[in-house]
Amino acid sequence: MQQSSRELWLSFFAIILITLIYVFVTIMIGGIPGASDLFGHSIGIIGFILMILTETLYTLRKRSKSARWGRMSSWLQLHIFTGLVGPYMVLLHSSWKFNGLAGLVMLLTIVIVVSGFLGRYIYTSVPRNADGIEIEAAELAYQIRLIDGELQGWLASQPDLYQKLSKQVSPASVGRSSTVVFTRAFDDWNARVGWWLVSSKMDKDARSQAKQLNELLKKSRSLRRQLGSIAMTRRLLGLWHAIHVPVGIVLFIAAFIHTLAAIYYATLLR
Repeated sequence: MQQSSRELWLSFFAIILITLIYVFVTIMIGGIPGASDLFGHSIGIIGFILMILTETLYTLRKRSKSARWGRMSSWLQLHIFTGLVGPYMVLLHSSWKFNGLAGLVMLLTIVIVVSGFLGRYIYTSVPRNADGIEIEAAELAYQIRLIDGELQGWLASQPDLYQKLSKQVSPASVGRSSTVVFTRAFDDWNARVGWWLVSSKMDKDARSQAKQLNELLKKSRSLRRQLGSIAMTRRLLGLWHAIHVPVGIVLFIAAFIHTLAAIYYATLLR
């Protein structure tokens, strides 16, 4: 399954928009909005609601085996979006004061966001189909055989130049599974640079024809890496899950207590 970064871009643009609104309000009132002000309260409530959605929606969809409410990959994207935008709004709500329980909530929020980025990276290393269902090793091996067949057929119909080129940028042998998971981005970048160096020496028509070969090589490289690291990736994902979920629960409880305390002191004592 081709991994998408759409949720990251949507989160980025949402954060930019929220930041512009925050700056505008700051200019209008002549200072940083207080946590107890109308704007501060509003942005905090919305952020907290998004954090609740982060903790519940994806988990409920994942646990519901019979549900057909969209693909798991789409729910994961929503989980990441709310998990980034919500904490950012809570950060702005704090008016940059991190004392007491509010400070603990903010610290846990930072930890959970960083952990979420790490989890997403590990998650995207696990081979999955378009519905987000994990692919087993046997299916990966079968797909590799199909790709190898396509590669051989493609190379057999091309001039010697392409066969030489394919050897120079062919997928490298998979290293130790304990390291290949975390070197994925570097390996892909290295392969892209290698392909660019070789293809830049070709004329425009030849470079256009070679794009198909490049796509086959990238897919072959990805499948071989997934097959070689599938067991380690699943263990890492399980370990991450065992840490991320409890921290998220503690964060949710602390944020809930903070919200109740804020409501009590801001309204009931007046």
